Amino acid sequence: MPHHLTLKSIRAVTHNVNELTFDRPDGYDFKPGQATDFALDRDGWRDEKRPFTFTSLPQAEHLQFTIKSYPLHDGVTEQIGQMEGGEKVVLEDPWGAIEDKGPGTIIAGGAGLTPFLSILRARQAKDGTLDGYRLIFSNSCEKDIILREELERMPGLRLDLLLSDEDTEGTYHGRVDAEYLDQVDLDLDGLFYLCGPPPMEEDVSTLLKAHGVASDRLVREEW
Repeated sequence: MPHHLTLKSIRAVTHNVNELTFDRPDGYDFKPGQATDFALDRDGWRDEKRPFTFTSLPQAEHLQFTIKSYPLHDGVTEQIGQMEGGEKVVLEDPWGAIEDKGPGTIIAGGAGLTPFLSILRARQAKDGTLDGYRLIFSNSCEKDIILREELERMPGLRLDLLLSDEDTEGTYHGRVDAEYLDQVDLDLDGLFYLCGPPPMEEDVSTLLKAHGVASDRLVREEW
């Protein structure tokens, strides 16, 4: 069922990522980690639906998304980055397999962080701490790290930042590959949450399974 929402505000959180806040329709509920199909309410764009995950708390008065724009693609995310307050979008009902199943290791690449923002925020609001949660967050460059300061302030969260194209203080220079996984003291008996570009997801999933992680301990979207 389509829902028409009005954009209340848009805020840049990195050079190419925006936080969008919308009025929330009555009775529209979602679980942390879920996504929705999202389209611009403009001529020529209403049929161009894209999946985006909610990053607000499920009980918040508003709905929030944190969306990375790709200007070179000349598509939906570029248009979203140019939105202004008062514009409208069309949302479908929530869906998705990613949910909070308890403490574990989150491996996210780039905009793949977004399902876990709502999960981590909701867990922190509920328990006051993120003890037992570890976030391995991979990006190309330091400027690409989404909401780094917020992540670093989250109580109890163990945060590992990786940069593939830069070597900077406080980060690991490299990728989430076999060499990295072998040296970072993973809890291979625990849960693993995974979201990122499809090639990264497939590679990391294969590596984790090779390390003995069963499929039922991998929480990821099944496309």
